[in-house]
Amino acid sequence: MTQPTIILLVAHEGYQQIEYGVTAEILKSSNVKVLTASDQDGYATAKDSSSTTVDLTVNHINPTLYDGLFLIGGPGALEWLNTPIVHDLLEQMMALKKPYGAICISSRILAEANVLGGKKATGWDDDNALEDIFKAHAVIYEKQPVVTDGNVVTAVGPTAAQGFAQAILQVLAKQAEPQSTR
Repeated sequence: MTQPTIILLVAHEGYQQIEYGVTAEILKSSNVKVLTASDQDGYATAKDSSSTTVDLTVNHINPTLYDGLFLIGGPGALEWLNTPIVHDLLEQMMALKKPYGAICISSRILAEANVLGGKKATGWDDDNALEDIFKAHAVIYEKQPVVTDGNVVTAVGPTAAQGFAQAILQVLAKQAEPQSTR
């Protein structure tokens, strides 16, 4: 099996460091190449003021070249990532039948992009608005830490980052299987 390459998409300002760091670390330790993308180049700054290098910007992502696209949450996610460009990337991943997903508040971006219709999903819901958002986009809300539905992985937040990464690994492994064994 060739080394899969996935993109973790973070807001250039206000991403959730635990969700990003734990997910990236687990994926890298499992021989997955992780690229960090954002809405701006240079560095992305987390909610806790830590930062990470941005490998590419959203307008330079070609979905055919990557094995998965996963959005990281945090207070900046809705402001900087809930955009037509990101929605288009998610639609392309869905059309290509490639893994995609989100953790925390970023699950709402998947719903807004209309790439969760008819699927089970979860996400951050401390404001008790997620169920209504999901219902408006025909998403089946599951109150679980991590939910996988086909090639889509969603998780509730930092406490589920390890499970989010493990679910991504499972989806990538399934994608790597020959068609006849799926």
